Amino acid sequence: MSTPEERPRPVDVPLIQIGAPAESSGGCGDACGCAGGEEGYDELECGLDPALAAMLADAGLDPVQVEDIAHLALSEDLDGGADVTSLATVPQDAVATGDFTAREAGTVAGLQIAEAVLSVVCSDAFTVERHVDDGDRVEAGQKLLSVTADTRDLLTGERSALNILCRLSGIATATRAWSDALEGTKARVRDTRKTTPGLRALEKYAVRCGGGVNHRMSLSDAALVKDNHVVAAGGVAAAFKAVRNAYPDLAIEVEVDTLHQVREVLDAGADLILLDNFTPAETEEAVAIVAGRAALESSGRLSLDNARAYAETGVDYLAVGALTHSSPILDIGLDLREADV
Repeated sequence: MSTPEERPRPVDVPLIQIGAPAESSGGCGDACGCAGGEEGYDELECGLDPALAAMLADAGLDPVQVEDIAHLALSEDLDGGADVTSLATVPQDAVATGDFTAREAGTVAGLQIAEAVLSVVCSDAFTVERHVDDGDRVEAGQKLLSVTADTRDLLTGERSALNILCRLSGIATATRAWSDALEGTKARVRDTRKTTPGLRALEKYAVRCGGGVNHRMSLSDAALVKDNHVVAAGGVAAAFKAVRNAYPDLAIEVEVDTLHQVREVLDAGADLILLDNFTPAETEEAVAIVAGRAALESSGRLSLDNARAYAETGVDYLAVGALTHSSPILDIGLDLREADV
């Protein structure tokens, strides 16, 4: 399986601000090249702050994709118009500081992505004070990030930034609970492709922030032979061999329902075997049969209450689709205050 470290991480900056209206370049942080008038930079080419883009790339995220998501979120919120409430109630020259603050305890993820959203919406340079890092455990009332910018811009970008930040922090918080439950065993909790369309890279990043590991990112970077493939191929071993013949260098995981199938795919040479809806006792027997010749992943029937029992059988991974399809948000708010002088 490919890992975030093995996948290309774009670091070329400045970046194109895709989708930005021609009359507005968006804002930049205090390290932005265009703000300093450096040769080769101009407002429309700057996109995200180069330092911020590098931070995103170092986290295994594509800065251009993050910027596109920021534009999409803001475009959806503005719907071709403007933030009429903020325009009517906030003086044009008003500047404020917004504190992103946790309303409950949890694990945070997506702070730099929230910065990217504000970078797109802010019309002038803004300053950022980072109080915690992604992956940190935080308490209720704790400040996460402080941004000083035009008040109108802060309020316009508030919901889009919070939607992403709360969502990703909720995933990280749920993943952390699973990671804690598995502590002391060799088992790791893994995600699935049950992600929000368009947000997979961000949601899988949040899983990493919570101490989990990623399964395949797409249908192309690893093979997973599931029950419908088995039916189509005429058997579990036949399905595995068909994939191996077509893609000899690709990692192949095979889903099995019985101990007999475990023996079949093990003899065929599977790299990883997915034990679907096995009981802990059956899982323990599968571990004994495999004896280290392939990695094992448990799926189905899993909960925080029984996670430890499955982990102690000796499996390598617990596949938990709920990390990305069912995690509640972590409640985070933006508290506006007078800007520091």
